[in-house]
Amino acid sequence: MRSDFSIRLVTHLHWIKKETFALDRDIYSYWTMFAVEEGRFTYRIEEQEGEAGFGSLVVCPPNTWFHRRTLEPLTFHFIHFTWDSEPSLEERRSLTGKLMITDIERLFSDYRYLRLLALEQDETALERKQHLVSDIWRLYELERNVPKEIGLNGMTTDIEIRKAAQFITANAFGPIDMKGLAFSLQLTPVQLTRRFRAAYGMTPSDYTTRLRLDKASKLLLETELSIDKIAQLCGYENGFYLSRIFRNKRGMPPSQYRSMPRV
Repeated sequence: MRSDFSIRLVTHLHWIKKETFALDRDIYSYWTMFAVEEGRFTYRIEEQEGEAGFGSLVVCPPNTWFHRRTLEPLTFHFIHFTWDSEPSLEERRSLTGKLMITDIERLFSDYRYLRLLALEQDETALERKQHLVSDIWRLYELERNVPKEIGLNGMTTDIEIRKAAQFITANAFGPIDMKGLAFSLQLTPVQLTRRFRAAYGMTPSDYTTRLRLDKASKLLLETELSIDKIAQLCGYENGFYLSRIFRNKRGMPPSQYRSMPRV
């Protein structure tokens, strides 16, 4: 499927803690997206059916019945849109139903700004909403087209694992007790690892390493700090250990990475 689709926003509404849908099914004249921020619901669109929660974009083509039922109070963005270039019949099938995004930090940010703009309908607000909706879509496309790196596998991010990812993100550059994290979520370490891998395509330890190396890469290019100091800022004991991990994961030692042209 081509990856150059561009969304054109028609309508955006933000629903907060919706207990039930007014109609258990509806049909729209535009493409429709339910971008779930909190809660869960079931859906059926043509042959596609399932359950959607945070990280899910549920997409329904125009003039198609959209069956839905809330499982928990639902906070979501209701979006009507069109495409700059209408998809073919085959592409339409692949764009229908539940689409997943795993980069929850980026998604949180887009949703936050959409919430702030939810009640505004002037031209400037609509332009900003257009930018945010396009960013969400491009994020989905990016993850779909680099599945080996992102680890996208279509599994729903459950609430405990979402909390685990948020905790790791907030504490990635210090010591993290993975066993303690698992117990705090009423999971065993094995359950945490298995469910985290199902949601994000990587273990919690791999997720932590990725965050640390992303920060290390940025510091290598943007500062003159020593490798030992960068290691300390990124959660590693010393520069030797950082260098070993960096070479293994990024394919070159930090010193070589630092010598790359800067922009």
